Amino acid sequence: MKDILSEICAYKRIEVAKQKEAVPFDTIVEMAGKLMAEDGSPKRSMRGSLEESKSGIIAEFKRKSPSKGWIKEDGKPEIIPPSYSENGAAALSILTDENYFGGSMAFLKTARKLVETPILRKDFIIDEYQLYQAKIIGADAVLLIAADLTKEECRNLAHTAHELQLETLLEIHSESELEYVGDCIDMVGVNNRNLGTFHTDVQNSFRLSELLPKDMLRVSESGISNPDTVNELRQAGFRGFLIGENFMKTENPGAALAEFISKIR
Repeated sequence: MKDILSEICAYKRIEVAKQKEAVPFDTIVEMAGKLMAEDGSPKRSMRGSLEESKSGIIAEFKRKSPSKGWIKEDGKPEIIPPSYSENGAAALSILTDENYFGGSMAFLKTARKLVETPILRKDFIIDEYQLYQAKIIGADAVLLIAADLTKEECRNLAHTAHELQLETLLEIHSESELEYVGDCIDMVGVNNRNLGTFHTDVQNSFRLSELLPKDMLRVSESGISNPDTVNELRQAGFRGFLIGENFMKTENPGAALAEFISKIR
């Protein structure tokens, strides 16, 4: 199977370059700065919400994936994310990649107007330009994928994210990527899915959890479809559980979330 991650990142570089032509870097920096200066609302913390939540569910608005195709092509951002919030999600994850995941920055912007729940911008962040975008559209946190970045790139992006008052969720998949954990990393997500092959194994979370710093907030990502798995992961020290497809494939994702949470001990 071809390495899908490499393909996505190559496409993302072209996409970001086109976005910079449309809205120059200096302009987007100015927009973000103005927004921060005028914003008097309390800061939403994804980490804080996960620490306080009894379920720790990060409910994902994910309409499509490269491995499964369309999951819910008609999924509406003005309906599903608010329903997640109303039904107990500790945080929301909203895909903003359009080409491979059927997402949009407009989806996150729409959801932000309707919910106070912390929102993660889920995308393939390879340029600080995308961090300024995240701030402008209303994200509270951003995903940094170790497999996409060098350690220096990751460190610089995390630092810039903090300057923009954005929390960071570092995604790792292997033991070698533990070296990416450092300053300005607020949460570590262990992806149970190999982004190159899309093979999924939840045991990856249990294996890597023991190797993470004791005070690091742990998030388990992908392949979680059973509340018993969440109960076991909580026993292993995890406080966040990113779940998308399991809810999105149902007729009513918010109701599916509520039922799932009711079974978590």
